[in-house]
Amino acid sequence: MKIRYFDHAATTYVKLEVLKEMLPYFRLNYGNPSSLYSIGRKSKKAIDIARKRVAEAINAKTKEIYFTSCGSESDNLAIKGVAYANKNKGKHIITSKIEHPAVLNTCKRLEEEGFEITYLNVDCKGRISIEELENAIKEDTILITIMFANNEIGTIEPIEEIGKIAKKHNIIFHTDCVQAIGNVKIDVKKFNIDLLSISAHKFYGPKGVGVLYVKESINFQKLQDGGHQEKDKRAGTENVAGIVGIGKAIELANLNLERYNKKLTFLKDYCINQIEKNFKNVKLNGSKINRLPGNINYSFSKINGEELLLKLDEYGICVSSGSACSSGNDSPSHVLKAIGVKEEYINGTIRITLGEENTKQDVDFLIRCLKEIIPKISK
Repeated sequence: MKIRYFDHAATTYVKLEVLKEMLPYFRLNYGNPSSLYSIGRKSKKAIDIARKRVAEAINAKTKEIYFTSCGSESDNLAIKGVAYANKNKGKHIITSKIEHPAVLNTCKRLEEEGFEITYLNVDCKGRISIEELENAIKEDTILITIMFANNEIGTIEPIEEIGKIAKKHNIIFHTDCVQAIGNVKIDVKKFNIDLLSISAHKFYGPKGVGVLYVKESINFQKLQDGGHQEKDKRAGTENVAGIVGIGKAIELANLNLERYNKKLTFLKDYCINQIEKNFKNVKLNGSKINRLPGNINYSFSKINGEELLLKLDEYGICVSSGSACSSGNDSPSHVLKAIGVKEEYINGTIRITLGEENTKQDVDFLIRCLKEIIPKISK
């Protein structure tokens, strides 16, 4: 049975070009980059090249790039690192109600430690209000952390405007960019971004490696004790093969961005048109305009989303009922609740996220399967 994969927001495969660059660092060039002999220096050079590739992709300096294990670690290091390093200036942090759990749970932990967190509302499309953000700022606000694009509904936040407000009030601005990278052109200087989180496996790189960009003027505290790797901010022997992989993957993503976006936007618009043409009582979640090119999130009235997901799996179709990081959690999506999805729809939600290998024929097959399954499982 052919597998048709529509869950690229959860993870992507590793591109062959990326894998080829990684392979030598598993067996041939396996030296520890902290070692002074030749195979250690080869590993160090490979890391330097990857750091340069990442920096160029987001218009940053190489010394502002820190390698981590994933987007969640990058979020933790950014938010806690800034909070701890700047708590003498204030303990107020602003975020939104639809952030990834890596941000929300980090903020909750800081609340337990005496920090004050403001959780901004979003509108029915999932976008924060710039006016509400500005009104939430206090004298002791030290950090604004708002995601670039939502992982469930694909809504892109007004990042440039947020960056301007943060700069005007001299507040540090962090954005979880895990879903946006590879889909949107990122320029940390243009958007006045001070810290930015990335994860390789969302844009055809390997799992187990991420990036935290930190503007050189920003003071942040390390969370992990040990050696002096990553400019003494992230202890632990570097994942050289993974770092090589993220460097190559982000380089390819930037080179192919226009073509990739054009293809995904066409397929997304086609899929949305077909769903709305063939089904009644469905609701598109998120913005039609300010949306990631490959994200489609629909709620069907009076069906069970997980049942639909499992039925589609019988046809070799892989979709999601929401965030991959929240699977196994029986409570309704905090994102859908925040945008006001009604109870009769909220449990009947599926997320379709498109990728490079998807075709119009794949979308047609998905629609045919939905037409067959949904009447059978409707309550």
